[in-house]
Amino acid sequence: MLHVLFICSRNRWRSPTAEAVFADHPGIECASAGLSRDAENRLDSETVKWADLIFVMERHHKAKLSSQFRKELTEKRVVCLGIPDHYPFMDPRLVEILKTKVGKLL
Repeated sequence: MLHVLFICSRNRWRSPTAEAVFADHPGIECASAGLSRDAENRLDSETVKWADLIFVMERHHKAKLSSQFRKELTEKRVVCLGIPDHYPFMDPRLVEILKTKVGKLL
């Protein structure tokens, strides 16, 4: 089972949407988290360790992830999706972008 983690800022729109979209994808288990102090589900070191593949929504997420969890990221693949914070939870445009960008990497 491949453990896939989706990360955005506050874990309210983008990463929970990604988790929902890929929740039933065969062969993977998904989780989502946010990097901000006020995130719904704030990222911690155990979650980073759990993940085999990590998707971040924006470049600054990758930078923050690397600075806060450098040790835990050893031998982890981190992919930046380049999805701005313009979409509400389960927005059909966001779902389509995620399916296109993430689907080909799973």
